[in-house]
Amino acid sequence: MSPSALDTNGHSGANGVSGSIPEVGIVPVPKVAGTWTVEKALDTITVGKPTQGSSSPVPYFHMLERLKTTKREGWRRFNINRGESIADHMYRMSLMTMLAPPALAARLDMAKCMRMALIHDMAEALVGDITPVDGVAKPEKSRREATTMDYITEGLLGNVHGGLVGVNIRAIWQEYEDSETLESHFVHDIDKMELILQMVEYEKRGQGKLDLGEFAYVKTRIVLDEVKTWADELIKEREAFWEDQPHVRGDLRVEGGVPEEKVEMQSDYYDKEGVAK
Repeated sequence: MSPSALDTNGHSGANGVSGSIPEVGIVPVPKVAGTWTVEKALDTITVGKPTQGSSSPVPYFHMLERLKTTKREGWRRFNINRGESIADHMYRMSLMTMLAPPALAARLDMAKCMRMALIHDMAEALVGDITPVDGVAKPEKSRREATTMDYITEGLLGNVHGGLVGVNIRAIWQEYEDSETLESHFVHDIDKMELILQMVEYEKRGQGKLDLGEFAYVKTRIVLDEVKTWADELIKEREAFWEDQPHVRGDLRVEGGVPEEKVEMQSDYYDKEGVAK
């Protein structure tokens, strides 16, 4: 139906279906009672569960749509309700990995880094974006994400092309989670760098009325010197933007104006991430 077929209230014309159009552009995080399971999360999908065991990748393609329409939760606490999606975040990360400085790139499997950036948050299609302040323990978050990745790579992709693509996706996701390889360290750093880029961009768009400085904490958890250099440049850019106005410096933790309780939540979350401190 063309936009011209709708009136200003979202109602269809004479040849269409009458009634208001429901919100279709945002998928809410699944809310389940009791112990979180994949099945309970699937039961919340209003358009029906994807078909499991198919030899076609189409059910998997439908699951990926949820990454496009599920918002990154941290920003919503600051009333940024139409902000970036999970897919937005992963797409820029993948492009950022391509800019690894030559000396670092020579030591990396660059193609794997790009794939890892696009895969690392795939489980959030069902689990949602769980943040350090959401009160979900890191082991529980990991359990939910691991079982979701099993569902995606075995239930949706197990019979597609002999299941090999699913096996590869699951292995790359696990490599990111285990964080023992240089590629995984680099992508973890890119994850944090992308977050603080978005932080600064939202602040600038907020014209000095939106202080997201608590998110700058992640800068302190960046490992590789090459990414630290990018982060240092970005924080200088942020400081120039705020100039003499009071603002939170999450990279300075409590001294930067972040409540001690929140710093403890952030530290506990990232201490369990598995990346070298």
